[in-house]
Amino acid sequence: MSGAAATATCGKCDGGGAAVAVAGGVDCFRSHLFGKFKLAVTSNAMVRPTDAVLLAFSGDPASRVALQFIHEMQSKAIQSWETSNSQALPTFSLGVAFVDESVLSVSPGHEIDTAIEDIKSIVSSLSPGDKQLHVAPLEDVISSGSDDKAARLKELVGVINDEMGRDDFIRCLRMLSLQKIALENGYTKIMLGTCASGIACHVLSATVNRGGSKGVLPGLQPPPVSLISSLDHGYLASNHY
Repeated sequence: MSGAAATATCGKCDGGGAAVAVAGGVDCFRSHLFGKFKLAVTSNAMVRPTDAVLLAFSGDPASRVALQFIHEMQSKAIQSWETSNSQALPTFSLGVAFVDESVLSVSPGHEIDTAIEDIKSIVSSLSPGDKQLHVAPLEDVISSGSDDKAARLKELVGVINDEMGRDDFIRCLRMLSLQKIALENGYTKIMLGTCASGIACHVLSATVNRGGSKGVLPGLQPPPVSLISSLDHGYLASNHY
């Protein structure tokens, strides 16, 4: 890209920053992405007015985009409800879940605490619409019969030799944790902010290492609530189990 092209501004959004090669300016790109997100949600009735949606939030760019966009949809729905004469349809509720995996992390404890405080600040800043934040330690999915759940989880992860196997196991535990939060708090949908490139890398790695993606591990049941996987490239897929 030439220097002139790189510094060109977008004509649609009145010079809102440097133009993106395929989508105009930054504001245009954001509007385009939100439009695709909203269209996918509404045209496929993925989120209904009576739903209670639990968004899995890790703080990475993909989940941050999903949180911001679903919040904007909720805000618009609340505004429409408030200005409606009949106020017949309710507005879907939204909660946020963070699975604390510090038991398996090598990061200092204070960094994890700081990250959780940052997440609390992000969630509390989103209004209108009250959003409850659920912070669940990953080891809580271990059977209550275990005296030390953290030690038991470390032991289980430690016996898995290959990296892909450990990642799949932790992924399944993470989903079980989200399922547990959803069932205990009355949520009907789980939304995941998942990067499309991350999914592609996982599938390719699984294909190379094990001859194909195996899905959930034996004995682990998929969640009975609807699962929405939100891709940060504007595409939204809904998987109903």
